[in-house]
Amino acid sequence: MSSARRVFLAATGQNRGKTTTSLGLLAAIRERGLRLGFLKPVGQRYLVVDGTRADEDAVLMSEVFGLPDALNDMSPVTLPRRFTTDFIMGRIGDDLAAQVATAYDRVARNRDVVVIEGTGHAGVGAVIGLSNAQAAAMLDAPVIVVSEGGVGRPIDEIVLNVSLFAANGVRVLGAVVNKVDVVSHPDLPAILARGLAQHGVELLGCIPYSELLANPSLELVATHLEGELRSGEAAPGETIGWVAIGAMEAVHAVELLRDRTLLITPGDRDDLLLAAIEANRGARVPRVIGVILTGGFEPRPPILAALRRAGLFAYLVRTDTYRTAQAVDEILVKTHPADTEKIATIIDLVDGAIDVDGLLQRL
Repeated sequence: MSSARRVFLAATGQNRGKTTTSLGLLAAIRERGLRLGFLKPVGQRYLVVDGTRADEDAVLMSEVFGLPDALNDMSPVTLPRRFTTDFIMGRIGDDLAAQVATAYDRVARNRDVVVIEGTGHAGVGAVIGLSNAQAAAMLDAPVIVVSEGGVGRPIDEIVLNVSLFAANGVRVLGAVVNKVDVVSHPDLPAILARGLAQHGVELLGCIPYSELLANPSLELVATHLEGELRSGEAAPGETIGWVAIGAMEAVHAVELLRDRTLLITPGDRDDLLLAAIEANRGARVPRVIGVILTGGFEPRPPILAALRRAGLFAYLVRTDTYRTAQAVDEILVKTHPADTEKIATIIDLVDGAIDVDGLLQRL
């Protein structure tokens, strides 16, 4: 196996901040002049790029950092539909562990540090004989466990996951807690550090909560909601800062508008739509980044023309305002290569939260 230093980023579940931590850590490694590599041993959410099936995080890291490795080396095992059933029933005879080990050797060749990103919690992948704990043990990679803000839940989840890594003989470097509201609760990092230390786990850092990172882009809204674009552009780099429900008079709705607000309102509310256009006039940062028109109500032609002149994103859906707001809230927020503002924010937050130099010395 290559002599490259390596670290395995695990998580306590889906959407805890593993990708965020990976992005920030890879950027910090590159800034220190080190040759970096990335491996996602098992991918559940994948894309097909030029005929190659690869985990979406491998595609993200490849594009953001210009990594030269083949995608099927960065993402050696992906799980399409029915893969686990076929594996259990003996219809897949591939040696998946060998595929991962071989891919790692290729990715790690002539590299200083390789970041290995797991999938879900420590046990994910056990069904195919390749859980995160098993993969980390096989690759002899120390682990960082990533969880999400709070007190009781992250500590409980981290301790549970650490126990499975320990059972597989994997060294756990410590934990990172993501989305920590240090503004409202400045004492949280100290509480988390003390609580984890009582279980022998070191807190490596707390990544502050960021509204920008927590919210979807206009592209994700248009991708996940069934509807039709009526004005503007569903831009991947335009991230929503705040969601407002337009169910009151315009004079009151304006008070809810903050920078980069996504306004959800019936399409026949001329007053609210005109107020949204007016709120942006002369603003350095748009107070309204876009409008979702609910109920299947088409804006009247002069209102639609005004929206188009303003270049305001307007997306027409058939669902009512309440169900639309629920759907927006449920959108799975993932980082895409085009999300340049998000990526820059992630890099700054992670670099400020984790002692990268100290961490590299322990690998």
